[in-house]
Amino acid sequence: MEQPIMRFRSLISLLFLLFFTSSAYARLVSLHPSSTDLISDGVNGEPLINSRSIIKTVVSAEEEACEQTYGFMPCTKTALGNVFLILVYGFLMFTAATYLSAGSELLLEILGPGIVGGLFLPMLGALPDAMLIMVSGLSGDAATAQTQVSVGMGLLAGSTVMLLTVIWGTCTVVGKCDLRDSIAVNNQDTKGFHLKDSGVTVDVWTSYAARIMAISVIPFIIVQLPQMLDSTSGRHLALLVALILSVLMLISYCVYQVFQPWIQRRRLAFAKHKHVISGILRHLKQHALGRLLDDEGQPDEHVIRRLFETIDANKDGHLSAAELKALIIGISFEDIDLDKDDAVGKVLQDFDKTLDEQVDQEEFVRGIKRWLIQAMGAAGPSGPGAGPRTMKYLDHFHVQTKREHALLGDDDNGENDEESGEVADPKWVTIKAALLLLLGAAIAAAFADPLVDTVNNFSAATGIPSFFISFIALPLATNSSEAVSAIIFASRKKIRTASLTFSELCGGVTMNNILCLSVFLAIVYLRGLTWNFSSEVLVILIVCLVMGGFASFRTTYPLWTCFIAYLLYPFSLGLVYILDYWFGWA
Repeated sequence: MEQPIMRFRSLISLLFLLFFTSSAYARLVSLHPSSTDLISDGVNGEPLINSRSIIKTVVSAEEEACEQTYGFMPCTKTALGNVFLILVYGFLMFTAATYLSAGSELLLEILGPGIVGGLFLPMLGALPDAMLIMVSGLSGDAATAQTQVSVGMGLLAGSTVMLLTVIWGTCTVVGKCDLRDSIAVNNQDTKGFHLKDSGVTVDVWTSYAARIMAISVIPFIIVQLPQMLDSTSGRHLALLVALILSVLMLISYCVYQVFQPWIQRRRLAFAKHKHVISGILRHLKQHALGRLLDDEGQPDEHVIRRLFETIDANKDGHLSAAELKALIIGISFEDIDLDKDDAVGKVLQDFDKTLDEQVDQEEFVRGIKRWLIQAMGAAGPSGPGAGPRTMKYLDHFHVQTKREHALLGDDDNGENDEESGEVADPKWVTIKAALLLLLGAAIAAAFADPLVDTVNNFSAATGIPSFFISFIALPLATNSSEAVSAIIFASRKKIRTASLTFSELCGGVTMNNILCLSVFLAIVYLRGLTWNFSSEVLVILIVCLVMGGFASFRTTYPLWTCFIAYLLYPFSLGLVYILDYWFGWA
């Protein structure tokens, strides 16, 4: 509670500073002629200079210097003055992003993931970027908007590149753990900075998030097609098609986010069931002395029937739910929080085809044979061979199932207990969340336009293209809160927290590629602006496809991968500069 109060006090102090600064710029000077307009030489009392002309010259110079946003916000023509204003407005945008993030998290505690987590949270996280992009293309007439819209493109490209390079690499470094069998060991970091034996492991959902991120660049490709084909006639149509597609992708992504928790629970339940199958088969293997298969490598029905008799405690020819539960309790399921009753229900569902709530001998034999064939199929052609005494494929199936369960990110095994808890006062938390969201949105809306104007003024004062200023500086303001949160989360050195960290980075880039791009395309299309951002689009495509392709097909990131991420940042800046100023792509 103290942090929001401290931030609010800092915000009030900053607003007072801006108010008094703008008052200094807004001081009025009377220009009406009077006898006092003449300045004496101090000797003969004769007027030498007309003070009115001096004041008029000063005011004229000030008017040429800059135009105050909203008529009262401070502005300056000097480079150092604009640096100060960029820092001030950037801090205000950072504060807006922090308030939006805090309000979203509180709202998530009350209403749960569903609609809030899938629909509102991604949009609120991208709101500061979207506001800056929107005002960069709505200011002034079409000619002014065409010059200022490069600020929006710089922010869009800079945010994407920063998240996937600097922040991604840093999260890999601070979140690294020892790698054992290509999987990170939670809270164990004894390998130091070993490039291969140290790294992070994420769950399979992070791979899905990376694939979605890679797919989200399709609108960029479509809008760039006319330039690639050197055609001028289809540019307006390409803008419209890319806009419609990006909006459709935004809706689809939000729907996926809404239903993703349900999909994850179903996948996790299936993985736990496979874990039960693996445990039962290994248990039966031990009691059958490894002879579950005959000489031809097929399930041995005679051995399976004898096993049935040992499990059938009351010798009635049927296995009841209580007898199946006793079997499951007698098996040690390591690293899994298993609901025994749920496991019994799923075993019955697999075996009991007569629906009489018990398993007879024939059903047991058919069920075990089906499980054994499934385990042999999981080993694949390159897996361990099957034979009467060669049961290594069961161990392979067990390891594979255990890995699959771990990569699905099961957080029911106690890792999340310290973060969970009942909400003290839901009504008060809801009000607090609403106030934080409103305040954050208001700050972002109020100071986005002054920040864009200041970036353009700094560009004019220094001769540095506004794209590079917005590419480097603005993402630090709008994404700092997200970046700090990701780094802190990654530093907990657990698979679950690493998965959430890199999933959030992929999700943030996806929202840039669809939500922020939708806003940008809408402005360019409706205002009739020219799309001439070939080098910027190429940089976004390269970074998204390299990092997205890498994360799509692996769940462990060794430490050496952070160098790829870090090097992509200066590569992106250099590529844009070379293409724009050496090859004339701008």
